[in-house]
Amino acid sequence: MAVRPIVISGDLVLHSPAAPVVDFNDDLRTLVNDMFDTMDAAPGVGLAAPQVGVSLRVFTFGYTDDNDHPWRGVAINPELWITPVPAGEADDDEDVEGCLSFPGERFPLLRSAHAVLRAVDLDQNPFEIPAHGWLARIFQHEFDHLDGTLYVDRLEHPYAKLAAKVTRKRSWGVPGLTWLPGVDALDA
Repeated sequence: MAVRPIVISGDLVLHSPAAPVVDFNDDLRTLVNDMFDTMDAAPGVGLAAPQVGVSLRVFTFGYTDDNDHPWRGVAINPELWITPVPAGEADDDEDVEGCLSFPGERFPLLRSAHAVLRAVDLDQNPFEIPAHGWLARIFQHEFDHLDGTLYVDRLEHPYAKLAAKVTRKRSWGVPGLTWLPGVDALDA
């Protein structure tokens, strides 16, 4: 197992739809184990394969809810159903979100309060997880990565303007930029 570099916003792998997984082999197991190590080292609550430079429809998640129930797993070739996103503006406290591919920054974004994740695990066993609150947010965030969308792409004014300013200030938005959790000072 290893911690992999995390790709920073601007690289094509983050802004393109990922390919379905067809080979459930040792390479996939290594990728998933490395993704868990990377997610934990960052630290994060989710990590999509494109964030470590691999254009496959895979994401890991690790989150403990308000009832101290741990949610940890991998979703391969996921499908996601969500309830409609509420109307209105994102709350500056309740709806704040961050991203390991836009490290160190957090902006409010409205998301659906409920989601249903359907996917397969490493052994190709199908599963379904109904989620609400933060777990639903995590699933939506990671699923977006698999479609080539970062949460900053969904921001509305004035937060979209702030994210663009951060991108320019940090010279992001170009291919080839990464950071390594536990090593680089960019930890989100």
